[in-house]
Parts: sequence; C-alpha cells; structure tokens
Amino acid sequence: MGVAVSLVVVAGIVLLYRHVLKVNQTTVALSFLLAILAVSAVWGIVVSAFMSVAAMLAFNYYFLPPVGTLTIADPQNWVALFAFLVTSITGSQLSSRIRKEADEAHQRRREVERLYSFSRQLLGEGNVIQLMNAIPDYIVESFEAGAAELFLPQKDKFYRSGFGAAHLDEKKMKLAYVNDEQTIDAKHAEYFIPVRLGVRPIASLGISGAQLSRQTVEALGRLVAIAIERARAVEQLGQTEAERQGERLKSALLDSITHDFRTPLTSMKAAVTGLLTSSNLGSAQARELLTIINEECDRLNHLVEEAGEMAKLEAGEVQLDLVPAPVEEIIDAALGHCKSALAGRRVNVRVADGLPPVRADLERAKEALVQLIENANLYSPKEEPITITAELTGEAVTISVADRGPGIDDFEQTMIFDKFYRGKDQRYLVRGTGMGLPIAKAIIEAQKGSISVTSQLGHGSVFSFTLPVEHLQPVDYARKDAP
Repeated sequence: MGVAVSLVVVAGIVLLYRHVLKVNQTTVALSFLLAILAVSAVWGIVVSAFMSVAAMLAFNYYFLPPVGTLTIADPQNWVALFAFLVTSITGSQLSSRIRKEADEAHQRRREVERLYSFSRQLLGEGNVIQLMNAIPDYIVESFEAGAAELFLPQKDKFYRSGFGAAHLDEKKMKLAYVNDEQTIDAKHAEYFIPVRLGVRPIASLGISGAQLSRQTVEALGRLVAIAIERARAVEQLGQTEAERQGERLKSALLDSITHDFRTPLTSMKAAVTGLLTSSNLGSAQARELLTIINEECDRLNHLVEEAGEMAKLEAGEVQLDLVPAPVEEIIDAALGHCKSALAGRRVNVRVADGLPPVRADLERAKEALVQLIENANLYSPKEEPITITAELTGEAVTISVADRGPGIDDFEQTMIFDKFYRGKDQRYLVRGTGMGLPIAKAIIEAQKGSISVTSQLGHGSVFSFTLPVEHLQPVDYARKDAP
C-alpha cells in the first residue's frame, strides 16, 4: 500500500506543476523532498527509497531539459539530479530513524506505565498465598499477555493465570530457575525468567503472548521477587504481632487471675482456717464464716462462667433465638436481674415514644445490657444516678447507659472492649475480670448490632449499643422512670 501511495503522490505533484502551477525546478525538487519525508515517516525507509527513485525519474522526465526524455543536456543537471537523489534518501533515513526512535520511546513509556500499574497491584496484596495466585493474573491484565505462570520450587507448585487456557512449558519454567538464566523466544513471544532476590533465584516466571523488551522482562522478575519477599515479611510481622498479643493476653489473664481469684480464695482460706482452729465459735460466728465461703464460691463460679461464655461467643457456638422483642421488655428484664446490685441507687429510664420492636435474642440482649448496667454501678458513686435511654436511629434502636463516674481517657477508650483490659486507675479499686464489656460486645455484634463508648474525664461515660429494627407495625411505649 505504501508503494502505491508514493506513486500517487509523485503523479499528483507532476500533474500539479505541469498543468496547474508554473514553478521553477527548485520548487518542484523541494516539493518532492517534502513528500518523500512524509512517506518515510509513515511507511519507513524501503518505501521512501522507492519513492526517491520514482521522484528522480519523474523530475528528470518532466522538469529537466530536454523535457519528455530521460536524457540530460546540461551536465550541471546531472549534479542537481544526483544531489536530489542523495538528499531524498538521506532525509528518508533520518526520518525513518526518528520515527523508529519515537516508536521505541512510546513503547518504553507504555511498558513503564504497565510496570507501575503492576507494582501497585502487587503492593495491594499482603497474604503470601493470595499473592502467588494473583501474580499471573496481574501480569496478563497489565501486559495484555496470553498466559502467565509462576513456579515456586519450595512448594514444587505452579500458579497459573485464570484468563486463558494456554499453559507454558513446565520443563522450561523449572530450567529457568535451576540454571538461573533467561530464555527469550521473541518469535513465539515466550519468556522464561528466573525470579531473583539479590543474586539468589527464589522462583521462576513464564509469560507468553506479549511483546516485551529485555529490560521489562528483568524488571518484572525483580518486582515479583520484591513482592514475594514483602508479603512474607508482612506475614511474618503479623505472626510476630500475634505472638506478642498472645503474650500480652497471657500476662493480662495471669494478672486477672492473680488479683481477682486470689481475693475470694484468701477470704475462703481465712474463713475455713477460722472454723478449723476455733473450738469455741458460736453458731452466729460460724454461720457468718460459712456465708463468706458461700459468697466467695459464687464469685469464683461467676468468674469461670464469664470465661466460658467469652470462649463460646468467640467460637460462634452460641445459638441465638432472634425474634421481635420490645425494647422496654429488654430494659425491664435487665433491671430485674440487677435489682439487688442496684439497691439504693436511682435509675432513670427514658424510652422514646413509638419505638418499634428490635430483632434480637431477648435473653442475650438482656445479658449485654446487664453487663453495661453493672459496669456503670461499679464505676460510679452510689449517690449518682444511672440513666438508661432508648431511641430510634435510622434502621436501628440505640440503647445507652450513662453514668457519672470518673470517665475514661481517649487512649483507654480504644482498648476498653478488649478482653481482660481494665482501666489503669480503677483495676485495683474495683473488683472485676475485664470480661464484662468484651462479652457485651460479642453478644451485640452476634445480633448484627454495634457497641461504642463516649466519655469525658471527670464527667462520666455513656455506653451505647444498637439492635436492628424488626420491620413490623410499631408499638407505642410510654416513657418510664424507674427508681
């Protein structure tokens, strides 16, 4: 096609200057040169060389005297014709070279953009197994390849792209790793690359169906090696952090056991020792000591029950009976459970009018609210009231328990729902295990709700949790104030 276009352009210039415009020979020669340069930029040196010869013949036949013949009467015209031919071919070569370099620069730019996109995708993966499965797909997607495979010798396993059915030669993949050498088959667009970390190969990569430069192939291998090592480092860091958190949990548990289990055991030991060593104890004194033993046994039993409850909730072994439940019924049940603990304390209950029922397990929702009420009772002065409110917030009902205790600073608010965590200023002043709030959080989240705390030092705290609304006909509930 380029040859045909060049002949048409030469014929057009001849017709223009022979029958339309009358110009001198220099203008004709320059017009031919410009046309040749334009053709060489599009079709390259071969077509432009052919056009140069055709233009030289046309220039000689139609514009150099004697016109109409291929002979030249004036010897100077031989020099001009030769200069024209040399100039046109040289210009064609330069134009073709510039075009080739521009194409190469454009291709390098595209490959850099693809490498950048590929590296961003690699950085998004932190799990080693997920990364291994994703690398071939990322290569196919980023470089428009037909297929890609990753070979890990440690596992003797191939990870293949899921975009095509073509598989690469596994033998060549293994040889690339064993020999630590690249194999580039540009004719069939196949590349087998060792993935090196430093000077040591850790894997091999195979790509087919894409035209890639050697520099891009080497960059791909380095990027994959860095991504694999980064994912391993992140995973190892996660394991180290998990181990550190495990040690922290063990320390917290030991601290909790040391402090909270020692107190009832000490009381029980003292009471039993008194019973065994005192032969003249009256019935009233003996009964008092037995009452202490009974109460402390109950306390120990409660601590063990909380630990068991937390374990079941975390393991997902608790079966929930989710039914439409009136909010007031949950609040009344919780207050009834806490009646003896709240003796002498004023409790204000404010429930918004017209609240719809929530979808919840009544017994579990009550248990979560009991944990918040007992928490407020333990950490606020007896003369200060506790306020329980319920209101509709979007598609959920929010139940809040507010106290006027010492408050929680911002740093501790982020850890207050962690297992065994207790406030740094209160852990030795108030009895507890640090399990109540984590249990409440697990119960509420199991019912598709959320729990949170807002607090201000010196002014108290507000613990709130939400439960999803059951889409039934709303029921009117009156405002209630409980003593």
